[in-house]
Amino acid sequence: MSPVSNSTNTALSSPQEPEEKIYHPPDCIFTDAHVPDFDAYLALYKKSIEEPEEFWGDVAQEFFWKKPPSGQMLQYNFDVTKGSVFIKFMDGAKTNICYNVLDRNVHERNLGDKVAYYWEGNSPDHHLTITYNQLLRNVCRCANALKLLGVKKGDRVAIYLPMIPELVYTMLACARIGAVHSIVFAGFSSESLCERIMDAQCNILVTADGVYRGDKLINLKKIASEALDRCKESSASSVQKCVVVKHPAFITSSDASSSLQTPWDELCDIWWDDLMDGVSDECEPEWMDSEDPLFILYTSGSTGKPKGVVHTVTGYMLYTSLTFKYVFDYHHDDVYWCTADIGWITGHSYITYGPLANGATSVLFEGVPVHPHVGRLWEIIEKYGVSKFYTAPTAIRLLMKYGKEPLQRLAPDWRGSGTVCSAVASQQEGRLVAGSILGSVGVSVWSLHVLPAFTGVSSGCSGFPHNPKTCCR
Repeated sequence: MSPVSNSTNTALSSPQEPEEKIYHPPDCIFTDAHVPDFDAYLALYKKSIEEPEEFWGDVAQEFFWKKPPSGQMLQYNFDVTKGSVFIKFMDGAKTNICYNVLDRNVHERNLGDKVAYYWEGNSPDHHLTITYNQLLRNVCRCANALKLLGVKKGDRVAIYLPMIPELVYTMLACARIGAVHSIVFAGFSSESLCERIMDAQCNILVTADGVYRGDKLINLKKIASEALDRCKESSASSVQKCVVVKHPAFITSSDASSSLQTPWDELCDIWWDDLMDGVSDECEPEWMDSEDPLFILYTSGSTGKPKGVVHTVTGYMLYTSLTFKYVFDYHHDDVYWCTADIGWITGHSYITYGPLANGATSVLFEGVPVHPHVGRLWEIIEKYGVSKFYTAPTAIRLLMKYGKEPLQRLAPDWRGSGTVCSAVASQQEGRLVAGSILGSVGVSVWSLHVLPAFTGVSSGCSGFPHNPKTCCR
């Protein structure tokens, strides 16, 4: 991306005010872009405003419906003077989001052998390639295992896991059987975990024995046990079983394993491997009503008591699929990487549900940008041929401290750059802004963004509104 000066309103600028740099996409981006120019954007935008039922009906045709909607596509009232506040989207429709992001890709789109995830652990020695076939089988095994523990439609399952494949397996398994997942960022304290478990009244907790974040060893099971002890102090404690994943770092390294003391409650705790042993890798999906809850995600609690936000099945599925396709201009041969944690809404939407709904190949990264060296991100980009890279301004600013040498040495052909806030990433000389978003990283959804093919960006800017008559909840 090459900067150009913006001479607009120069008469209003003070002599000392520096010229604003605007970064425009290169010509090669226009060729196959889903939204190639401003006219195409305006046509989509106008249709979403003036014909929302037809707009979302067109999006819905890309998915499988066990039962089509029987009422209006979109009904709502936000005016309390006109009655109760309500939202109904695709009233009467039945579907399953797990079926749509996995079974549909494997059986209808013949993507079973396509890579769904390249998992890259905290250590470069830990990595795994997961195809859509393998992902579907593992999710079904996990779903059946949860059912063995008595989990059913409407039950809540707390997930306190690092960025390992079992995190994706568990959240999709919940979606498959109609359970509501509540993922808690694996950097939160036992008090924060307890608070979220209690509020959602979770029946099951899924965690890991431990994790390395950089060089730091974190005993997740100890934190989880402390959280459960806190829950037991209340008469409202609801957790019946705690499923514990043995992290690959402690399977392959005896030194690491011996340094991790795992507290254990024989009545409550069960190892993931023991639970999965002999479980079938086929599981019929639970067909969900359009407005059934899919997951609960809590605010960080930094400004008060954490608030649980519920997202429902159909609206969330269509919105995340659509925004992923347009904002990242995803194409079938892309390798996409979002560096967020699934513990936040960005990870829910743009590591799991959005990419999988589009049959994408993604990188799932557990580590930190500067471990074991400052070029780790560029090394991964080169290793997997990443073409769309979505990260945060804080990560880019951190890497800028080390200059361009690691990038030029480890990823000389890099062509992807996206940032959750501004055009900061362009300062690393990327040639494509894949997604520039103004929105919460906690529990919300995108409202303003940059589309890569026609929108010039500058540092601190936001983009155009995305379909304001949204179905997403």
